[in-house]
Formats: sequence, C-alpha cells, structure tokens
Amino acid sequence: MLALALFDWISDPNAWIALGTLTALEIILGIDNLVFITILTGRLPAEQRAKARRIGLGLAMIMRIALLSMLSMIMGMTSPLFTVFSNAISGRDIVLIVGGLFLLVKSTLEIHHQVEGPQEGAVGAATITFGAALTQIALLDLVFSLDSVITAIGTVDHVSVMIIAVVLSIVVMVMFVNVVATFVERHPTFKMLALSFLFLIGVALVADGLELHIPKGYVYFAMAFSMGIELLNMRLRRRAA
Repeated sequence: MLALALFDWISDPNAWIALGTLTALEIILGIDNLVFITILTGRLPAEQRAKARRIGLGLAMIMRIALLSMLSMIMGMTSPLFTVFSNAISGRDIVLIVGGLFLLVKSTLEIHHQVEGPQEGAVGAATITFGAALTQIALLDLVFSLDSVITAIGTVDHVSVMIIAVVLSIVVMVMFVNVVATFVERHPTFKMLALSFLFLIGVALVADGLELHIPKGYVYFAMAFSMGIELLNMRLRRRAA
C-alpha cells in the first residue's frame, strides 16, 4: 500500500512534466558542484581522480536523498533562530553562510596555488590526500544538497518524484564528469575561470544566508557570458597556433 501511495502520480501527466523540469533544474544546480569536484580531485594523483569523482557524486546523491527523507526538518530549518543586524538567521542560513565562506577560502587558496605555484618547502602543497579530498567534497555536497532539496520541495509535491529526479541528475553528471574534468585539466585558463565561478557562488551563498538575495539568473548569466568569451578566446588561440 505504501509503495502504491508513493507512486500514485504515475498516471498524472503534470507529475511527469514536473519530473522532467526538476531533473533539468537539479542538473543545472549540480554544475557548480561538479566543477568543484573536478577542481578538487585535480590535486589528487592521476590514478585516484576518477574514483574520487564517482564517490563524490555518490555522496551528493546520498545526501540529497537523506535530506529529502527528512522534509519536516528541512522545512523547520527556515525558522529564525536569532537575529543579526536586523536579519533573522535560520538553520538553513547558517549552513549557507558557512558553506559560502568555505567556498571563498577554498577557491582563493586554489587560485593562489594556480598563480603562485606550491610554496618551496611546503608539505602537501601540490597534492592532497584521498581522504582529505573526500572530506572537503562531502562538506560542499552538504551545502549544495540543501539548496537542491529546497528547490525540489518548492517545485513538486511527491517525494518519490524528487528522489527520482535527484537520481537521474546524478546519473547524468556521472556520465559527463570525466569529460568535464579532462576539459578543465587541458585548459588552465578555463580552470581559472571555473575557480572564479566558485568564488562567485561563495559570495552568492553568503549573501543568501544573510537575506541579501542575488537573483540566480544574474549569477548564471555572468557565468555563461564569461564562459562564452573564454571559448571564443580558446578558438582564436587555436587558429593562431
């Protein structure tokens, strides 16, 4: 009976439309997570990168499904806990602020590493351990998963539809993660641009946590415009070569 109740939407065309829409949204929301995983695993030894990417995306899927199973807690995280400078701060806001700050610090350190190179005598500056990479991926998966789940809750009414959309989006990302990683690793300027995107996302997360909402359309437009310019530059450099 429970299984039938979970899938009573199958005969509803609107539910299928919602499934397709939510899957597309989850893929779009997962792009920044995918870029972060690609850049972070790029510091691992070559033979460990593909495995770390798959595990990282697997962790993202597990976290999203786990959070979806705790809908009441997620909805309760929007309740104000305290006030800072006339802004009511909720549990969701705290997660977004902490995650945004982590992204700002991490992207800044990665940009420094790309520009300056590893410091002489620094231990582990060029690479990180497999466990450290998975730990950092898990922390950001938590932040991105919260945003993804809140989007799912606001888009559809059926938990089973949300879970299917999450699984489908992760499957698509697993299929293309190595393609994205290879492209980023072959083009250092594009990698720098991706790190700038992570910094921008960190700013947006902190602002969102402080109730200073930046429309995501503006963020995505800026990212798409910059990416288009860089693709044109890459084509011009290829022709010149």
